[in-house]
Amino acid sequence: MADKTFNLQIISPTRIFFDGEVDMVEMRTTEGEIGVLAGHIPLTAVLQPGVVRIKQENGTKEAALHDGFVEIRKDKVTVLAESCEWPDEIDVSRAQEAKERAERRLKSGKKEVDVLRAELALKKALTRIDLAGRK
Repeated sequence: MADKTFNLQIISPTRIFFDGEVDMVEMRTTEGEIGVLAGHIPLTAVLQPGVVRIKQENGTKEAALHDGFVEIRKDKVTVLAESCEWPDEIDVSRAQEAKERAERRLKSGKKEVDVLRAELALKKALTRIDLAGRK
């Protein structure tokens, strides 16, 4: 019988955010939400800003995951993330300010506004605000 757990590593440029045995991990890719269990088929995917859910025997942990890549192998999942934050690490007022800035840029209608960048900033801010509000 196959193992029910696998190793999950979430690595950002500044730290190893998470490294441990998990039962399941859920995250958002460019193709939609994905849930990974032990023995998953090999896959590489691009991640979008969203909440990563890490399920272990003792409960579920959630964190804000901002962009990156995931490599899924039968016995290990590696996430290379732009950044990742636990709810208690999120500065809600800073996230709210980022949300308002992104919304102003999107509503401005100016040609020099990078719409994709503003939309990404808005997604990141909303993810942070949503996750911090769950505490």
